[in-house]
Amino acid sequence: MNPILQSIDSVVTAISGVLYMPWVPLLLVVAGLTFTFRSKFIQVRLLRETFRVLSEKPKTEGAVSSFGALMVSTASRVGTGNIVGVASAICLGGYGAVFWMWVTAILGGASAFVESTLAQIYKRRNKDGSSYGGPSYYIETALHQRWLGVVFAIIIILTYAVGYNMLASYNLQSAFSGFSFYGESTPLIIGIILAVLFALCVMGGAKRLTKITGALVPIMGVIYVAIALFVVITHLSFVPTVFANIFSDAFNFSAIFGGFTGSCLMEGVKRGLYSNEAGMGSAPNAAATADVSHPVKQGLVQMLSVFIDTLVICSATALMCLCSGVAPSAEMAGAPYVQTALQASLGNFGPIFIAVSMALFAFTTLIGNYYYCEGCMRFIFKRTPSKTFLTVFRVIAAIIVMLGAVISMQLAWDTADLFQALMVVINIPVILILARPALAALKDYMDQRKAGKEPEFKAASINLKDKTDFWN
Repeated sequence: MNPILQSIDSVVTAISGVLYMPWVPLLLVVAGLTFTFRSKFIQVRLLRETFRVLSEKPKTEGAVSSFGALMVSTASRVGTGNIVGVASAICLGGYGAVFWMWVTAILGGASAFVESTLAQIYKRRNKDGSSYGGPSYYIETALHQRWLGVVFAIIIILTYAVGYNMLASYNLQSAFSGFSFYGESTPLIIGIILAVLFALCVMGGAKRLTKITGALVPIMGVIYVAIALFVVITHLSFVPTVFANIFSDAFNFSAIFGGFTGSCLMEGVKRGLYSNEAGMGSAPNAAATADVSHPVKQGLVQMLSVFIDTLVICSATALMCLCSGVAPSAEMAGAPYVQTALQASLGNFGPIFIAVSMALFAFTTLIGNYYYCEGCMRFIFKRTPSKTFLTVFRVIAAIIVMLGAVISMQLAWDTADLFQALMVVINIPVILILARPALAALKDYMDQRKAGKEPEFKAASINLKDKTDFWN
């Protein structure tokens, strides 16, 4: 690694180490357990109700239903986190990392419910009647700390424009590392191509490309899961041993505490968080845009999305790799392990399929991550930034995409881990403090359901004193 980059990575790793030992895992577990008990085990108790909500028809004729939105978003989330993130966790943390990813998702489901319900309660109204919002807005409105909302918005920009976009770029170029044409200059060439395509899309000059890739991603997501299931089914004899290894390794406490930073628990927490984002405060930005009759409905949908993302899709990746018979190792961490595992199961088709999938998933991830940033800048400036400012920002974002392709794997992951940790240490304490309106809304929702009504939310029904653009 370049000496300058090595120095940067040393600083990033040091700060990240302080945050992850023990604050991030501790906060996620405390919040998950707190919300699980206070909501009376909502993950189990209202799972059936969640599916009922998904079956509802949209309020407006021709609008996207809750079910349709969930299917598109879930398929679109099959990306670098669900593929490369899972493979990295297994290679660096061992079989047990899969178990701790499951734990992160199950507990995180309750946190995801609370943060998304809060985003719905405190969402803002656009001139056309649509809505927007997220953690920065409920921090400003309910916690009355705009400065903290601004800090959180800045950290989201750093997480998505820098951490996650550099990582997506790195993961994409690494997916080609097993091919014969891959050489020293390949990462830079891929980075430049990716940066140019990214710039064209965010500058508004490649809308057709964005629409095409956006339409292909859900299809590719379904195909990916189907292939993962095919590999597992054709290797069923491996399944009992794989599950036995996952559970035995998860509770190998000497291994966990002997090398905690690279343990199965730590890798499971990091990659589980990177995959489902529960408790980070990113999903509420999208949740706030939904048009529902009661905030709890969107909270339930977001909770289910976390389960599908980690318990279904990430498990499919883990079982696909571990059932292939290829033993994980630190040298193969990331895309190389997935490619080797698929080549063992599907022959030469496997690596090609992963490379194509990663190219599509990573590209759409880059675009989606960028648009999170524009929403945050709107909060920071209290208006849409000027065209000049946005142009400069987009150019810088494109340069960051190019740099991501040429940095080391360690720096790419460490940077993403650092910024997502900063989001957690702000958002989790905030939703622990502000949980009352979300839990009161849940009680209101259940009371209406028990009375045989289709829940409609009013702020007065939970004695909400804060001003809201909706629900009055």
